[in-house]
Formats: sequence, C-alpha cells, structure tokens
Amino acid sequence: MTNTLLAGKVVLITGASRGIGEAAARLFAQEGASVVLAARSTEALARLVTEIRAGGGTADALTLDLADRGSIRAAVDRVEELHGRLDGAFNNAAVVQQPGPLDQTTDDEIDEQFEVNFRAHWTAMTAEAALMRRHGGGAIVNTSSIGSRRANPVLPAYGAMKRALNSLTESAAVTWAREGIRVNGITPGGTATAMIDQWEAATPGVIAHITATSPVGRMAEPREVAEVAAWLLSDRASMVTGAIVPVDGGAGA
Repeated sequence: MTNTLLAGKVVLITGASRGIGEAAARLFAQEGASVVLAARSTEALARLVTEIRAGGGTADALTLDLADRGSIRAAVDRVEELHGRLDGAFNNAAVVQQPGPLDQTTDDEIDEQFEVNFRAHWTAMTAEAALMRRHGGGAIVNTSSIGSRRANPVLPAYGAMKRALNSLTESAAVTWAREGIRVNGITPGGTATAMIDQWEAATPGVIAHITATSPVGRMAEPREVAEVAAWLLSDRASMVTGAIVPVDGGAGA
C-alpha cells in the first residue's frame, strides 16, 4: 500500500543532514512529499538526496546557515524557484549549548542560542508564511524541546530559547490562522541523535539518566519524532494549530 500522508506537498526541512531532520527527510519523501533539504553539511545532504531519488522520491538540497538571516530567506526563495510554492515547513535545525549552570554560560553562548534557536525560526517562519499565503496556505512545525517545558538548569540558555520558540509558535498560529497557515510545535524528549551523544560526552551519564527516568524506559528513535511532525504537516491535522505537542514517552507528564 502506498503511503500518501503528504502526497503532492512541497516540504522544506531544516537541519535535514542528521538526527530527526534526516529521519524526517526519508519519511516525508516516503509519504509522497517533494522534500527540499537544508543544512550546513552539504555532503551529507547530497548523499541523502541521492538515496531518496534512488527510491523514487523527489528531493533537492540547499545550503543553509541559520545564523545568517539572508541565508534563510535565500533558502525559501530557492524553494519557490524549484517548485513554485511551499506547502509545509519543518523548522528542525538547532544548536545545543555547552552544558553548565546559567552563571557559567558565556555571552557568546547566549548570543548563539538566540541567533540559531530563536531568531532563525522567526526569520524562517516569516519567509515561509509569505510564500505559503501566496498559494492558499500551508503548515509549519517547529522543533522545540522537553527542556522548554520545565526548569533546565543544565542547558539554561537552550531551554530559555526553546520556551520562547513555543510562545512564538502559538502567536504565529493565532496571527496566521485566517490565512490558512497552521503553526504547531513538538517537544521531543531524549532522542537517539548526535546531539544527545554530544551531551553525553560532555556530561557522562546523561543517556542512562534519561532512560531510567523515562516512563517507557527508553529514548525515542528519530523517526518516531518525525512521524508526529509528518501528521501535523498533513491535511489530517487540519484543525490543529497553536499546539505544542510532547513527543517524550511521557517524561514530561
């Protein structure tokens, strides 16, 4: 049986070279979307595009630097050049901070967190919505974090920017609802990605702690998170907007 959850849709994925974004690229293409993959790692994207095309999917890649607002707007312009429209956007890229208490978080780290984990989403969403509204609307999903829902003493700047992203997501949903643009967020918990491996290397024992405190007794696989984003981007979620959906195996309950 052919999957058709995203059939005929043009979807932009940021942070598509690894982790949740890479899983989303494969899944969305399998579900019928024409995917445009954006990240800094052009070699990884090229391999992924080749794989998706070999499987009969439609995929293109472009280089994106989330710290550069011009790069973000150029990426959305490129989507329009390739496909003439944008139906969905999965704003998934992020940068993790060096773990440590807030009084040891440097000004440079805070600036980077603001630029990549908050301002970049603001810029991307604004550009994406401008293209979507010219073609009848669309759907946007932002990747936040379980760390946005509660105190985050180990990653304080990361958690703060992700919480701000939740607010921005909700505001955008209300602002653009009458234009046919839905905006939702997801808050993954511990997920088996390179980012969690970085955290483990800096703070040994993190993975064991996440696993031990998870009600389901394990971390999520990237595809499990991508599945939720796919549904939110699909027409089956037509009445869902302004939601911040936990994808954490109950860890935030």
